[in-house]
Amino acid sequence: MRTEQLEYITAVTRLGSLRRAADELRLSQPALSETVRNLERELGVDLLERKRSGATMSAAGRELLPYIVHVLEAVDRLRAAAGEQHRISRMVRVGTVNAATVPLLVPVVREFRAAHPVTQVEVVGAQQTDIHRALSEGGLDLGLVNQLDGDDVPAGFESTRLLCGRPVVCVRPDSPLASRASVTVDDLLAEPLIAMRSGYVMHRYVHRLLDGRAPSFSYSTDGAEMGKLMVAEGLGATVLPDFSVIDDPLERLGTITYRPLADDATRVLLMLQRRRAESVPRAAQDLYEGFVRRARELSAAEGADAR
Repeated sequence: MRTEQLEYITAVTRLGSLRRAADELRLSQPALSETVRNLERELGVDLLERKRSGATMSAAGRELLPYIVHVLEAVDRLRAAAGEQHRISRMVRVGTVNAATVPLLVPVVREFRAAHPVTQVEVVGAQQTDIHRALSEGGLDLGLVNQLDGDDVPAGFESTRLLCGRPVVCVRPDSPLASRASVTVDDLLAEPLIAMRSGYVMHRYVHRLLDGRAPSFSYSTDGAEMGKLMVAEGLGATVLPDFSVIDDPLERLGTITYRPLADDATRVLLMLQRRRAESVPRAAQDLYEGFVRRARELSAAEGADAR
């Protein structure tokens, strides 16, 4: 007995005709009729009453129909479960501009790994434009990007604000800037500046902040993580969102610290983005929810510290 035999008999019963069932199933009528007869011979009962006006379920067929339906429903559940297992066990790819990597991304990935032991998580560092392109093309499932308050959200994406911070100057504790309560633009210009390359939000912000003025010396690098390492090595200062520095391992070790910028009320937002889609793989949805949950925890802790 094959499941398609059961599917065929239910189609004939539903449509009341071997011809109409054959058309719907894209089979020849003789082939469908022979399949049904083989099932009847195997079961030892006539499932259909064949008349000139069409085919209807026989009394014996009506008695067996609930069992046939039950088998088909069980097969559907099996297929659905197998499909879900495939969706859950796939790789989830996250693009990030390397902001809030330690306080946000690392705990979320750790928690996700415990709940999804067979799912691989690939974290890809990239610029915001590259992340958006990969999200649109399906190369990434989720993206963590910075934006300045008031920036437009790209069309076709779902965006969730995770963290809201302010730009700060990241320096070594022995830097002259660390002795100040806040750092002015003039202070910043007097120090070697480690700037993000063009394409990062913080590059755009610093360019606007300096208003055409040039620092004493500058480096360019990709992403906050390399910027913090360069600061730790004494190469200069960099400007990052505070949520990229607070609770970073280097900050906890006392290797780097940060100071606010004087007279600046700019807000930097860390956004979680994904492409709008009718269905989302379960693993990607779980990781998305994990980011949202962790961001709420961080925001609540920050609010408690402020009180």
